[in-house]
Amino acid sequence: MRRKREAIVREHMDSENRHEFDATLDTFDHPRYELIATGDVYDGPEEVSGYFDESRRAFPDQRNELRALHHTDDGVMVEAIIRGTHRGPLRSLPPTGREYELPILAFFIFDEDRLLCERIYFDQLTVLRQLGIARDPTTLTGRVETLIGHPLTIGRALVRRVTGR
Repeated sequence: MRRKREAIVREHMDSENRHEFDATLDTFDHPRYELIATGDVYDGPEEVSGYFDESRRAFPDQRNELRALHHTDDGVMVEAIIRGTHRGPLRSLPPTGREYELPILAFFIFDEDRLLCERIYFDQLTVLRQLGIARDPTTLTGRVETLIGHPLTIGRALVRRVTGR
């Protein structure tokens, strides 16, 4: 079972890198992606195909690099690095032309040898910082941006710090 699941995951990831998304869809019993950082869920062939179209329009050179593969009772966990260049619109965000490199953990959930879902965990701030959209909140620029964008939250934190409450 482990060998069969691993072969499915490797074909899934390789077909994504080749941008052969029909082959990627074929690795699923029922296509489903869950992006934990954004809360997005793409369920079924049409929604998953739409996700492929949207993500590759924004990042036409997006690719994954398998770093480690771990088997569980219910599936396969993959540590990977996703890379790409922001060359097209990402929802309402115009292309920045910047590259990103994102470590992820993807959990491929199986029922026996049938792939049911790819659930992906990642840090969205990492991508936004690399695209120039967000700042590291520990830098001076990030602190100023946070102060301007969230004056009430910062003000309340300062009051609590001064009063000890």
